[in-house]
Amino acid sequence: MPDGNSPTSRPPAREVRPTAPGDPGSVHVMVAPSRTRIVLCGEIDAALGAELHEAAADAEAARRPVEVDTRRVTFMDSSGFALLARLAHRGPGRLRIIEPPDVVRFLLDVTTIRDLVDVIERDPGFDEEPPDGSDDPLPDLVA
Repeated sequence: MPDGNSPTSRPPAREVRPTAPGDPGSVHVMVAPSRTRIVLCGEIDAALGAELHEAAADAEAARRPVEVDTRRVTFMDSSGFALLARLAHRGPGRLRIIEPPDVVRFLLDVTTIRDLVDVIERDPGFDEEPPDGSDDPLPDLVA
């Protein structure tokens, strides 16, 4: 059992900062050896069109299963929904949506995309052991 001082201990989980309606949106892509995570925060709308397109391209290029962390999303228009649809149709394996708030659940429920994704009610975390046995468990930040 790690004592917090051994080289294999993991850093503590990051605190999730709540977002409020009106917070500008952001998109981040993280790539690990076994999966890609896209983190969406705030208002996901047309103002983020280029960033959403780039995130989808990065996820597709990584050729790993994709999960989208939506728990900090306060608003999503068709631009954000288009990202989810693209990833659901083009990704290897089923798209995983992590802790979707009501606004994202509504979009999933009123469309056929809900049938193509797995909703994950509790974030499983993202840090994982690298396959090469190195002591760097954190994934690379792509965007």
